[in-house]
Amino acid sequence: MESQYLKRCLGSCLKKGLAEVVEHRPADPIEYLAHWIYNYRRILHEEKKRMLERTELEQEREAALVEVEILRKMKEEELMIQRKLEEQCQGQLEQEREELEQQNEDDKMLFQQKDQEEIGKTIAELTDKAGVPNLTRIEENEQLESITDLMAEAEQESSQLI
Repeated sequence: MESQYLKRCLGSCLKKGLAEVVEHRPADPIEYLAHWIYNYRRILHEEKKRMLERTELEQEREAALVEVEILRKMKEEELMIQRKLEEQCQGQLEQEREELEQQNEDDKMLFQQKDQEEIGKTIAELTDKAGVPNLTRIEENEQLESITDLMAEAEQESSQLI
């Protein structure tokens, strides 16, 4: 039974220690073996500690990778939301621009209608106010022709002076 205990608890350690004693042949082999076993235990303890640290580091690394993945997904989601918001704003701006264009077209139509109404009126009708003398009726087209003739004459005179 004692041999089974020694094999189970000190099996490989005792074999390696005795091999060291045989190899080095110290003056006090028992003390040498004792120090060697303490040193062996310290080395095993450090290796076990390093293994635990490696395991913890690996777990932390995996947690960090998961966190990076979550952050990447959140960033993608943020970009997608930002694009949707920009599209909505663009759509609203487009709709407002179309409304303004429609309003401008409506205003142009009103101005054209008013202009056509005023074109049909004579100068006398336009100046038909209390206290204004009654002028003879002259069509605006004739008046425009006379204005353009006057402008042409003024240009000819200015070109002759130069």
